[in-house]
Amino acid sequence: MRLLLHWLLSALAVWIVSRLVPGFIVTGVIAALIAAVVIGFVNATLGFLFKVITFPLAVLTLGIFWLIVNAAMLKLASMFVPGFHIVGLAAAFWGAIVLSLVNMFLKWLVVPKRA
Repeated sequence: MRLLLHWLLSALAVWIVSRLVPGFIVTGVIAALIAAVVIGFVNATLGFLFKVITFPLAVLTLGIFWLIVNAAMLKLASMFVPGFHIVGLAAAFWGAIVLSLVNMFLKWLVVPKRA
């Protein structure tokens, strides 16, 4: 049940970001649900690998380079989901930042704390 709640909140976050960031396009509810799954899968596999590889560069830039890695992972995920498009690297960059903030806020708002 908790996994389903996280999935729905992630899909809602993707939809909210599509309304806030120009160039971050989601055409429907199904596209947002599939995009949430694909973004999670890409971040868990390739995103983790790229973050491990680029760790020294992230240390030098105080973690700012990982924002670029997150933007690239979003752009990559958009290639696999019909109805989810990111136009340009700038939209992916700002979308990655806003997506993480919206996702964090929604989970703080909805997910109950463990005792």
